[in-house]
Amino acid sequence: MSPRTTRSSTRSSIFGAPARGTLDPSARGVVDYALARRAALFDLAAGRSRPADVCDAQTYLLRAAHYHGEPLDQPCPVCRRDGLTSVTYTYGDCFRNDVNGRARRTGELVALAREFAEFSVYVVEVCPQCRWNHLVTSYVLGTGEPARRQARS
Repeated sequence: MSPRTTRSSTRSSIFGAPARGTLDPSARGVVDYALARRAALFDLAAGRSRPADVCDAQTYLLRAAHYHGEPLDQPCPVCRRDGLTSVTYTYGDCFRNDVNGRARRTGELVALAREFAEFSVYVVEVCPQCRWNHLVTSYVLGTGEPARRQARS
């Protein structure tokens, strides 16, 4: 086995594939943060950053992962334990203030996309054990129609 093969296989096992959900075909403005994720993990592996710098999930995010997260089929890229979870957040002017920025299940997005004109979706991978978290992708969903103004009464 050549050193090149060993290095390549080690690199893929350290950095792994980011958690990706199945995107709705109507998703627009998709931004993939895989390069930023890979850079953060590379800096951690090279000793340029500490685990405390990248494993800093807030309590709210950990709770959202516990109650609203969807388990992933891959281990955490930092601690290597199972339990990596994907949390999906939605933001938009179309939502009431009390539900804007809410964690949602992926299955809810299809119905929301049919109902609302436009909203942003952010997918974060979270490890509850070591507190690793990273934004994986963001995109826009919705009908794409301009929002209707309601008449004042």
